[in-house]
Amino acid sequence: MRISSLRLQLLAWVVLPLAALVTVNLWTSQRNAVATSDLVTDRMLVGSARAIAEQVAVTDGVLSATIPPAAIEMFDTGDRDSVYYHVETAGGRLLTGYPDLPQAPQRGSIEGSYRDHRLRLLTLSQAVIGAGADSPIKVTVGVTLAGHDAMVKRLWFSAFAQQLALVAIAGVFVLLGLRRGLAPLIRLRDAVRSPDRSELDPVDVPGAQSEIRPLIDALNAYMARVRAQMAAQRRFIANAAHQLRTPLALMSTQASYALRESAADQRQEALVALQSSSGKLARLAEQLLTLSRAEPGSRRPRADRIDLTEAARQVLEGHAPRAIERGIDLGLEEAGPVPVIGDGTMLREMIVNLVDNALRYSKSGGSVTVKLAASDGEAELTVTDSGPGIPAEEREHVFERFYRIAGSSEEGSGLGLAIVREVVENAGGSVTLGDTAGGGLKVEVRLPLADS
Repeated sequence: MRISSLRLQLLAWVVLPLAALVTVNLWTSQRNAVATSDLVTDRMLVGSARAIAEQVAVTDGVLSATIPPAAIEMFDTGDRDSVYYHVETAGGRLLTGYPDLPQAPQRGSIEGSYRDHRLRLLTLSQAVIGAGADSPIKVTVGVTLAGHDAMVKRLWFSAFAQQLALVAIAGVFVLLGLRRGLAPLIRLRDAVRSPDRSELDPVDVPGAQSEIRPLIDALNAYMARVRAQMAAQRRFIANAAHQLRTPLALMSTQASYALRESAADQRQEALVALQSSSGKLARLAEQLLTLSRAEPGSRRPRADRIDLTEAARQVLEGHAPRAIERGIDLGLEEAGPVPVIGDGTMLREMIVNLVDNALRYSKSGGSVTVKLAASDGEAELTVTDSGPGIPAEEREHVFERFYRIAGSSEEGSGLGLAIVREVVENAGGSVTLGDTAGGGLKVEVRLPLADS
């Protein structure tokens, strides 16, 4: 199950590895407890065997063994252990004790079984003065493992309690640390969700750590972009309303004039003007719709394979009657297909706006030329006209929406080049403005050339 809480995740990442280390430590503690109990029991067995061996002596020529009470009582730890012993001569004659008690090696102790009891056994060899061939004697002492096992449990449970307390204390301190460390995130959440925040102002969280500061900076940068987009949207709506209000008012005036006129020729003149105004209004609405579609995120991205040469030829065929009417030489220079990848509808609309602007600002008897070429992995679309051109200081501003050059006598919405830039940038290209040899405008569009 996935943990959704950051606090619980951090706590788990701290406590679980610590618990794993504690588990390993408990395993080693258990081994150490067994080793300690073995050592203590062995020392007691050595002491008991030595105490018994020291009581073996030759009295009146007879070798005898006496078991001192201290040799047995030293095993009285309250765990009701049973003690077994065996004393024999070098020849194997039993002096005292349990005759069938197993013997341990001369060095070290062993664990064995005797009378259905697990024992720890130790054998000690010691010389006896005056015993002759019966020397050295062997003393074997065995004790049941109740006290031994009880000591292992006490040592291990003591270590377990210490480790458990360590994990619990570490968990408490980690929770306190997380509460303090995550406090800036809580303050950031409260600042963002605060009902007092009616504007997308930057968020400031005092005391934020260096790891959280990039998140705050990114959030503020994002809100700044949103503010800019909202401001642009408000400007766009205001400008669009202003641009639509003028032709609508003009159309209303022309319609009222046509209704009032009784003379057929004057009414016809008013209706022709009304038709012209409605065409301009339709073109403005079309450009507004195109600009809305060209904005990033407004529609699903498309990756059509478009031949710019063919698209330009179709656009020029559509504008040919207008060019002929005004006596403008409208030409196309191309050397074959120029394929690009992008939104075919928007790319054609880009060419439409470039050609429309060129025809609009070119004088009668002038020329508009569309040139297409491919070089260095780029598609180059160039549109030149014989109009007045654009001053260098105005060239960046003309890409703004509804921007019109002061003193311009030509009618227009100021959206054509704004649409061109949006379409070109969405396709990963660039657009630049320059001058022609005759003083007209040269618009150069570069787009990534499609792979073969």
